[in-house]
Amino acid sequence: MTADVAVETTPEIPLWNDPDHPVAARVDALVAAMTLEEKIAQLYGVWVGASDQGGEVAPHQHDMEEPVDLDALVPAGLGQLTRPFGTVPVDPALGALSLMRTQARITSANRFGLPAVAHEECLAGFAAWGATAYPVPLSWGATFDPGAVRRMAAAIGRDMRSVGIHQGLAPVLDVVRDARWGRVEETIGEDPYLVGTIGTAYVRGLESAGIVATLKHFVGYSASRAGRNLAPSSVGPRERADVLLPPFEMAVREGGTRSVMHAYTDIDGVPAAADETLLTGLLRDTWGFEGTVVADYFGIAFLKILHGIAADWADAAGAALGAGVDVELPTVKTFGAPLVEAVTDGRVPEALIDRALRRVLGQKAELGLLDPDWSPVPPALDGVDLADPEALRGSIDLDRPENRELAREIAEKAVVLLTNDGTLPLARPRRIALVGPNATEATAVLGCYSFPRHVGVQHPEVPVGIELPTLHDTLTAEFPDAEITVARGTGVDDGDLSGIGAAV
Repeated sequence: MTADVAVETTPEIPLWNDPDHPVAARVDALVAAMTLEEKIAQLYGVWVGASDQGGEVAPHQHDMEEPVDLDALVPAGLGQLTRPFGTVPVDPALGALSLMRTQARITSANRFGLPAVAHEECLAGFAAWGATAYPVPLSWGATFDPGAVRRMAAAIGRDMRSVGIHQGLAPVLDVVRDARWGRVEETIGEDPYLVGTIGTAYVRGLESAGIVATLKHFVGYSASRAGRNLAPSSVGPRERADVLLPPFEMAVREGGTRSVMHAYTDIDGVPAAADETLLTGLLRDTWGFEGTVVADYFGIAFLKILHGIAADWADAAGAALGAGVDVELPTVKTFGAPLVEAVTDGRVPEALIDRALRRVLGQKAELGLLDPDWSPVPPALDGVDLADPEALRGSIDLDRPENRELAREIAEKAVVLLTNDGTLPLARPRRIALVGPNATEATAVLGCYSFPRHVGVQHPEVPVGIELPTLHDTLTAEFPDAEITVARGTGVDDGDLSGIGAAV
């Protein structure tokens, strides 16, 4: 969008830093002052420390990773920082300090003093060590309580903002179509209206805390053929319009979400990351979405290595930009040197760069990142003595009692009892048989995107970070006079049947 009014500024404060002027005018002035390299640098993120993580948290992660030299990148600026808390276990206060120092390093290195947007996962709570683990989205849907979900999202958002995060990669609005699909746990359910209503409540809560909510995965991911991850989606126009799209439209029109993430999948041979009719025609032109479209992790590169519609990285970048993708995540692969060369050679129009850049810079302006009084110090560290970093350890609590009470409320509301023959509620049983492989497994109650399950399992030497009583612990506390016998029976998927007899 181009400003149509004349504006004045003073030499002391560049127009783009002056909050008294319209966002469009500030963005236009900044775009006009940037070199091609500086423009493109705003369109990608970097993932520092991903190679230290151990396991994969995204498809083909270790196939796609490349070493990140932050010192070499930041003079041109940087669009996003990927998962500064959700990559390895880090004390929240020390993580906030590290992010603050990284932002100071970025802003001091580029000509315009632009900080990066820091994003994190938040599907089952803020995915950070020591943060409250909330019930999974399937539980949100089972509550049938949008108000509780909105309060939960607001609490998650406040914790994220307190340590310097700007964007959350949630909620998942994929409508379940095949229970074999391995990511069903991340979804809200199989009814479009339920998914849209609960998902919109989550968006409103997260956005109320100043966090950019990100709808995912747009669209068709959950309808993949035979329930396989990344497989094509065999859906027709009616099913797409009546089942898959309504939750996204509701969250865009009624929730005020500021970001959308494209899906990995393709429909009728067209990958979502390269689908202009979807990402521009429907999302923007029809629904009126004005925020940023971000790539699912490595999704732009997948146009070359999985979908096979791009000849090289530059071709993949051009296809995604042309479709309407604005930001490459999680780290730079296609939007870096290959895209600079493609624009210089005339293969990709610079107008596509400017279109995406205006959306990215407009969002940074809305977040206050272009204002002259912006500071890298997050709210949780404001006014704190930072001279002794080790003294900060344990000073930020992301698992406060009010968080846990809210998590308990949602968990209890999510319980669905189909029938009761009079056994429940338990009176004062003398003996209780507790059967199954998760009876004494503390993390059994957690979702796959909770920090202990998503990242912590790759660091077994690190404490889990939050209190996680087992089912055995809880029953023992509830019925202290009962004799509780635990029988494992068999594992979840190990095929060991040797304990079945004891369980019986």
